[in-house]
Amino acid sequence: MYSTTNRQLFFQHLAQTSDKPIGIEVASAKGVMIQDVQGKSFMDLIAGFSVCNIGHSHPDVIKAIQDQVAQYMHVIVYGEFIQSPQVQYAKALTHLLPSSLQSVYFTNSGAEATEGAMKLAKRVTKRSKIIAFEGAYHGSTQGALSVMGDEYFRNAFRPLLPDVLHLRYNHFEDIDLIDDTVACVLVELVQAETGIKPAQLEWVIALQKKCASLCVLLIVDEIQSGFGRTGSLFAFEQYGIVPDILLLGKALGGGLPLGAFISDTKMMGTLTYSPVLGHITTFGGNPVCCAAGNAALQVLQTSNWMQEVAEKEAYLLSHMVHPSIQHRSHKGLWMSLQFASPDLAKKIAAQCVLNGIITDWFLFAEDRLRIAPPLCITMEELEIAVDKIKLSIDQVLA
Repeated sequence: MYSTTNRQLFFQHLAQTSDKPIGIEVASAKGVMIQDVQGKSFMDLIAGFSVCNIGHSHPDVIKAIQDQVAQYMHVIVYGEFIQSPQVQYAKALTHLLPSSLQSVYFTNSGAEATEGAMKLAKRVTKRSKIIAFEGAYHGSTQGALSVMGDEYFRNAFRPLLPDVLHLRYNHFEDIDLIDDTVACVLVELVQAETGIKPAQLEWVIALQKKCASLCVLLIVDEIQSGFGRTGSLFAFEQYGIVPDILLLGKALGGGLPLGAFISDTKMMGTLTYSPVLGHITTFGGNPVCCAAGNAALQVLQTSNWMQEVAEKEAYLLSHMVHPSIQHRSHKGLWMSLQFASPDLAKKIAAQCVLNGIITDWFLFAEDRLRIAPPLCITMEELEIAVDKIKLSIDQVLA
């Protein structure tokens, strides 16, 4: 047993970004369950923040990783050698996307996908102004932070990128502020870190029409919403639009680090000249990550989990009810529970962990709890989770 030593080393040698980390020392994870080194089991209701959409340690993903590791791992900077895992995964993704989204640039993460997409938009339009929305989260690197829609997080790291304007989400009148000086508009069709706030259908359609009329590129961020979370492979399918650039991450790598921005082939080609290597990454598209992601995508496609999202969403709506829950916001198998204060929400989250349920709050909504389990969660497991959350609320309020 080495738990005590690891706990000490965790605080001594790993950079800490929270003063109260969940602190579970993981021994194993399978399906929707995580087990700690002392043998206690926890039901994972956040899925690694929407990374583990098909659950933990799926045997098909493990096999794909093992097979690829036995062949080769990193060989050269992305984009120089022809590597089958990259090619095959790009083919699989684009086969499922509209004809205008056929060129994939693999990155290491969703934040890096955001960075690459902003560069691409500036390169294509020869404009510099970028529009994002209040409440938006697109990553925490300098460029992604600049388009983050929360001043509390932005302010500590100024100066950030110039020429960034934040509009109000779901406000039709703000669309009029988009003009022909704008390179791109970044939008989440479901704002994740405000507590699962879906975009209004009519607003999204109006936003796309405005962008198209001014040759402004519409960048849709599906880093968290992608790969079945909302009940379809991608949320934009439910809105009847096609983005100019699509951002992916989280579940893209099947549990390994991987992101991507995807656009039209001709548009993406502008990164190959003036300058050459207009965007470059060493580890983006790592062959092991691509093999894992491709395997996870095949698992998702051959399962019924996306088709079951609506039933599981309905169950949460009818049963995840408690007098202390002030508001619920949801989209697919993705829900937030709002309480009277951040302090109460965090106490309930901590009690959930004691009761074997892993949940957490939202970056811009600390008074809400996150429910985003792996899509493979069964109805029986979902019933147990709901009962334990309500038990945890009662115990905190007692």
